[in-house]
Amino acid sequence: MKIAFVGKGGSGKTTLSSLFVRRLATARRPVIAVDADINQHLGVALGLTEAEAADVPSLGGRLPLIKDYLRGANPRIASAETMIKTTPPGEGSRLLRVDEDNPVYDACGRTLTLEGSDVRLLATGPFTEADLGVACYHSKVGAVELCLNHLVDGRDEYMVVDMTAGSDSFASGMFTRFDMTFLVAEPTRKGVAVYRQYREYAADYDVPLRVVGNKVSDPDDVAFLRDEVGDDLLVTLGHSDWVRAAEKGRPLPFAELEEGNRRALDVLYETADASYERRDWERYTRQMVHFHLKNAESWGNARAGVDLAAQVDPGFVLAERTAQPV
Repeated sequence: MKIAFVGKGGSGKTTLSSLFVRRLATARRPVIAVDADINQHLGVALGLTEAEAADVPSLGGRLPLIKDYLRGANPRIASAETMIKTTPPGEGSRLLRVDEDNPVYDACGRTLTLEGSDVRLLATGPFTEADLGVACYHSKVGAVELCLNHLVDGRDEYMVVDMTAGSDSFASGMFTRFDMTFLVAEPTRKGVAVYRQYREYAADYDVPLRVVGNKVSDPDDVAFLRDEVGDDLLVTLGHSDWVRAAEKGRPLPFAELEEGNRRALDVLYETADASYERRDWERYTRQMVHFHLKNAESWGNARAGVDLAAQVDPGFVLAERTAQPV
């Protein structure tokens, strides 16, 4: 299952992402946690020190390796240099599974032990001065999109992505890569503004979107969110002494998380699991190709110097049965 957490900066989406990853770990589900935010905080939220989190290898810094591995023996992709972030897989491409070892995970992953279960952490890498005026952060997030495009995942295994705020995922089509998107919103006007933007795009592409109210303190906060987002409001979470202690570097056992917040995480887990029932690999592949052709025409062909439409394998549909070793 591919799960995204989105929201404006400061909404608590990284905290919610980390709590959801811990909830999956308690259920012994194979999980990859991906920090795709400009502000790289997921590693720390999962218990790493600042120094340890900074040492997690950057996906963005290993993009040539990722491209070369994923293109495999696909005859439609002449070289890693001609791949862009939207390049879809085809016959001969190498595909990724959540619960496996491969050169991409070996080069970029860091294994953490949470709640007695191993969790793999991947990170795009932080936004640096080198990105200003030369390249955009979305080029680093592109490494995540390529991995999502080549990921074949089953019901009981998860890739959880803490997404960057903003509209980058709309331009590339990355927002269509997820079985479920949880939008974290505070009970304020600014808090629900991102929801309105996501809702519009999600409706156009049949992307499932549910709102998680965060930092909710009273029934008036709940009523405000319900008025603003309607039935898209899935659940709310309130103040957490457990989270506050973790943010101070004094983590408590996960079992000590407040009962109400634990129940909210159970709802997220049940909702994510149920989203598998509507999975449509043909639609998933079709949307992937749609955004690849769109990006190829608007900028990709000029950058690569070739017609990237030729990378599309018209007979290929990504699906669980295609996840065979290459």
